[in-house]
Amino acid sequence: MAQNNKTITNQSGITKLSVLNRYYKITHFYSFLKSTAIKGGIVIVIFVAVLLALEYFFLDFNSLLNTLVATYSPKIIFSFFLLSETVLGLVPPEIFIAWASKSGTPWLFLFTLATMSYVGGIIAYFIGNRLFLIPAVKNHIENKIALHISNLRRWGGLFVFIGAMLPLPHSIVSLACGLIKYNFKHYLLWALFRYVRFVIYAMVIFQIF
Repeated sequence: MAQNNKTITNQSGITKLSVLNRYYKITHFYSFLKSTAIKGGIVIVIFVAVLLALEYFFLDFNSLLNTLVATYSPKIIFSFFLLSETVLGLVPPEIFIAWASKSGTPWLFLFTLATMSYVGGIIAYFIGNRLFLIPAVKNHIENKIALHISNLRRWGGLFVFIGAMLPLPHSIVSLACGLIKYNFKHYLLWALFRYVRFVIYAMVIFQIF
């Protein structure tokens, strides 16, 4: 009897996975994920290539980063990064990761940057969540990020994962989550992958700088 129940449970699980797989195919999730991942890889390669080219021909980035470390308090840099990660991702995180590599405690600074990014996403979530108080602004933003909202409704947490890991603006995905009142606890869990992204990027950038 117990064996039969186990078999039924396994079959039920396989059926659910099959249904999910079919749903993601129909909604083009896999093609979107592949396209975004390829774009992300290209962005990373271009970013590194541009930095190396500028370093070789025009600028001494190591000197520039050292100057930033010596001139500006970490609190100022972290505060600016938090603002950037809250408002549409104004500055690429890779620049801040490169800055962190020049600090006395690069991995601690990296963890702080990842936390600022995570917190910035949470702030963006709550901004989106309260935009109904200003209907004109809410409607304008909904129109601007309609595609993100559509993808979020279709794929839920997996889209938050993509926003955390790949070069989709994390703050915009977070804002969209707030706008549609996506489950906050689920958002917090999926957004934790932001830390994973920072570690992966740091493993590359720390080797360069």
